[in-house]
Amino acid sequence: MFRESPRPPTREGVLHAADKVAAILPPTPLLPVGIGGVRLHAKADVLQPIGAFKIRGAWHRLTDLTVEERAAGVIAVSSGNHAQGVAWAARKLGIAAAIVMPADAPRVKLDATRGLGAEVILYDRAGGEDRDAIANALCDQRGRALVHAYADPWVIEGQGSMGIEIVAQLGREPSRIIVCCGGGGLAAGLALACPGAAIHPVEPEGWDDVRLSLERGEIVRVGPNPPPTICDAIQTPSTAPVNFAVLKHRAEPGVPVSDAEVRAAQRFAFERLRLVVEPGGAAALAAALTGKVPLDENTVVTLTGGNTDAESFAAMLRETDAPV
Repeated sequence: MFRESPRPPTREGVLHAADKVAAILPPTPLLPVGIGGVRLHAKADVLQPIGAFKIRGAWHRLTDLTVEERAAGVIAVSSGNHAQGVAWAARKLGIAAAIVMPADAPRVKLDATRGLGAEVILYDRAGGEDRDAIANALCDQRGRALVHAYADPWVIEGQGSMGIEIVAQLGREPSRIIVCCGGGGLAAGLALACPGAAIHPVEPEGWDDVRLSLERGEIVRVGPNPPPTICDAIQTPSTAPVNFAVLKHRAEPGVPVSDAEVRAAQRFAFERLRLVVEPGGAAALAAALTGKVPLDENTVVTLTGGNTDAESFAAMLRETDAPV
C-alpha cells in the first residue's frame, strides 16, 4: 500500500521544481496542431532525454534528498518511464537506484533502465503481485528512500514543471490541459502549476480508476480482471491519497479511451507532427481527436512518452482499423 505522504505538494514547490528543471533541461516544444478545425497545441515531452516527462519529477525528487538519503540510495516503482527518469537522475547525481518493474514491461524500457545503471527488480503484474508492497519492503530492508512514480509530493511538483513551461511558451495560462493519466502525478502537478486551467485526465478503458474516483468522491481501485491495454505507461491500479487530494478539487470528469482510439492518435502524431509516441503517451491526444473533450485555441494536449519498440510501432502504423 502507499506510504503516507510527508507533506502535500504545493504550487511553490512546482515553481521551485521548474527552476531546477530549467537549469538542466531545455523546454520541450509546444507544437501547433489542428484538430476538428481548431488550432490548439501539443506539448511534446516525448523529446525529453529519456523520451518521457518522468524525468521532471525524478530530478526534483532526487535533488531534494538529504546527504544521508543520497548515500543510502533509492527504491522506485515504475512500468518503465519513471524508471528511466530515476535512473537518469541517479546516474547524474551518483546515487544508487533500484527499480521495481513489471516483468511484462516493454523490453525497450527494461533495457534502457538497465543501460542507465539502475538495478531492475521484476515483479509479476499479471499474477497480481503488489509492486508497492515489494518496494516498501525493499526500502525497509536496505534503508533507502522511496521514489514513487506518482504518490510523492516532490514527483508531483516536478511533473508540474511542464505547466510552467507551457505558460511561458503560450504566453498565457491555457484554458484546458488534456492529460495522459495513470496514477495522477502529472494531472495533479499541472493542476497546481496552472490553477486557472481545466484539467482533463485521460485513462485507458477498464483502467479508469481516476475517473471513477472523481465521480464517487473517494479513491476507487481498478476492478478485478481488468481488460488488457496497450497503454502500459498508464496502467495503474489506483491513484493515491496525495494525488486525489489535489484532483478532487480541480480535475474535470475523467475520460476513458480505447486501444483503437489510442492507435489512431499514435498515427496522427506520426503523420502530422512527425513524432513517435507510445500508446500511454498518446491517450490525451486520442481524447482530443474523438471529441471527448471540448477544444479551443488555448487547449494544450500532453504527449507524455515515446518509448516504444520499432516492431510494435511499425505494426501499429500498418493498421487501418481507425484511420487518421
